[in-house]
Amino acid sequence: MPRIAIIGAGSWGTALAAALAPLGHAVTLWAYEPEVVESLRIHRENRFFMPGILLPETVQATGDMAEALAGAEIVLTVVPSHVCRTVYEQMLPDLRPAMVFVSATKGIDTERRLRMSEVIQDTVGQRFAPQLTVLSGPSFALEVARGDPTAVVVASEDREAARLVQQTFSSRTLRLYTSNDVVGVELGGAVKNIIAIAAGVVDGLGLGHNPTAALITRGLAEMTRLACACGARRDTLAGLAGMGDLVLTCTGHLSRNRSVGVELGKGRQLAEIIGPMRMVAEGVRTTKAAVALALEKGVEVPITQQVNRILESEVSPREAIRELMERTLKDE
Repeated sequence: MPRIAIIGAGSWGTALAAALAPLGHAVTLWAYEPEVVESLRIHRENRFFMPGILLPETVQATGDMAEALAGAEIVLTVVPSHVCRTVYEQMLPDLRPAMVFVSATKGIDTERRLRMSEVIQDTVGQRFAPQLTVLSGPSFALEVARGDPTAVVVASEDREAARLVQQTFSSRTLRLYTSNDVVGVELGGAVKNIIAIAAGVVDGLGLGHNPTAALITRGLAEMTRLACACGARRDTLAGLAGMGDLVLTCTGHLSRNRSVGVELGKGRQLAEIIGPMRMVAEGVRTTKAAVALALEKGVEVPITQQVNRILESEVSPREAIRELMERTLKDE
């Protein structure tokens, strides 16, 4: 069984450790926060990000990066997008060409508008060409951790690397499909968080199901336009990493991005909402990057633009919806 290093012990990293360890894999879970490492070692539970889920004894917790990577054959990174480059720079001395990398971060680099695989390629490529895959799809961490049936996608230009991850991660409760459309899988996973903020705003305003259905449908069209302009395939956005993840994040109460939108719809300020949050709502940072990427590609993204204006306090949630409804009429 391959040795797996999971870098990042937030809710998703912890959930993946809970899902993979029972398969017989030797799993090392690296956490940035010393208190998380202590909680995992003493209680076998991540009481800060995933309370109530006990991890098997085979999961080793550490705050030492070299220890986490020692002997690892698969390196699964589950860190916030804004620290992805920094974390890979920290890992670089201990990385080896034989390792297969799995990026499970759903976001866009705000400075260069790069997808996470591009950030990793940019960093690890200083030493060697990485065997790189990306993991995305409709997957609330808590449901994966408790063993609810879940289907996701692993994408790579390296078919053998994708198949290795598929075979290693799949179980009775976690099913992986493979794809070679890295662009579509990554952008689907990133942009759906923006639409989820908008869906949350609708709920926070106390509106009905009609606007939510419209947002999901038009949001999918918006995601597809942007992703295809960047080189993705349309069918990828109609699959698990696109429509599947979008529906989940826009409707599920476990969605952090939707929750941010709900509070914005209720009139709270962004800083007030995200200040106490320990876990990251990726859509907040991704929105500005997506607007810039769409401008660069010449793609219309009206929902994303309005979410950005709400986040920047340029317009109220009700005004943003009114402007979306009053846009120039067009064919679907």
